[in-house]
Amino acid sequence: MASEENEPEKPGVLVTRFTQELIIAGYSKRTIEMYVLYVNAFLKFLKKDASTAKRSDIVSFLAEMKEEKNSSNATLALVHASLKFFFHSFLRNKIVDDIRVPKRAKKLPTVLTKEEVRGLFKATSAGRNRLVLEFLYSSGVRVSEAVKMRVDDLDLREYIARVRGGKGNKDRVIILSKRWVKDLKKCLKRKKIKSEYVFSKKNGKSVSVDTIQRIIRESAKKADIRKHVTPHAMRHSFATHLLESGENIRKIQELLGHSNLSTTQIYTQVSTEELKKVKSPFDSI
Repeated sequence: MASEENEPEKPGVLVTRFTQELIIAGYSKRTIEMYVLYVNAFLKFLKKDASTAKRSDIVSFLAEMKEEKNSSNATLALVHASLKFFFHSFLRNKIVDDIRVPKRAKKLPTVLTKEEVRGLFKATSAGRNRLVLEFLYSSGVRVSEAVKMRVDDLDLREYIARVRGGKGNKDRVIILSKRWVKDLKKCLKRKKIKSEYVFSKKNGKSVSVDTIQRIIRESAKKADIRKHVTPHAMRHSFATHLLESGENIRKIQELLGHSNLSTTQIYTQVSTEELKKVKSPFDSI
């Protein structure tokens, strides 16, 4: 990717154009940040024009990440993905294809019991904070989708809402709890400063992801829940509890916004209520 004078582009200019390619490709803000971070790190490691990079340079970089920086398999997979996009889609140089990295460890998601969910809500201050947590659990949305949710996206009569520009820039319909809608209406009436956002700060701007993470962390501590509780744990709990109640997994897939059913099927592995119905053969001998 040289200029008209055949001089190599400066790393800063190259990364700026790479960032623009990611934006056009529709990647999320978080993914763009991580891809740019690792490409920047690779270019500093390379210390030469990116167009002259070889397979061995990438292997050496990944090996350093693993051995010297003790990076996890998940991190290596992300670095590999970022470099693959950088070389294959941006520089049009397919030198990453046959480089293999360890598969990510498949961990079961954190799921709260219904009793733990009730305890979490009880430990959260009434009003906006509790409404946020109830919304995450009752609708199964991602926290990034919750902070962008606008009042106009809610259909309070039909108890549904529309998530706009979710993961993969896809829109989808979600369900709303009747109990939650009732409490939300009261909260909206009490708001002194009107906001386009469902969950807003005193100045009317949207609440941040960090704020919601903090609220959940503090409430989990108050409720004495020893599990690692995050906004995503609420989403996991939503899906698992629906599955345990006998809901169709394809409907759950649509509500979660999963492109592939295989992603949703992880919840069949964490449905403890179903597992508890299985009787040990030892009890029948």
